[in-house]
Amino acid sequence: TEKPEGGTVRVTSKGKKIRKPRTIYSSLQIQQLNKMFQRTQYLALPERAELAAKLGLTQTQIRGNYFHIQNVKKTRNLKILHSFAYVYLKHSCTLNIT
Repeated sequence: TEKPEGGTVRVTSKGKKIRKPRTIYSSLQIQQLNKMFQRTQYLALPERAELAAKLGLTQTQIRGNYFHIQNVKKTRNLKILHSFAYVYLKHSCTLNIT
């Protein structure tokens, strides 16, 4: 099967797309990616290309996997923090009313 970009998609005998195996990052790669993520949550194309070359990863592995996952975690943690703060404040206000 052809992809629009001209590449091919591998499929099983049942027609299901064969997924690439999950990227396993080395501890050095994770350390460098964390350091970069702390500086900036979004990478421009030149920064992504440079980081990918430096770490021996593809740009897709940087953008699509690591940075996306980190941003999702950050957003989820903020939502959890806000919901706890809301419940705490709501509970505190009801306790102070006597």
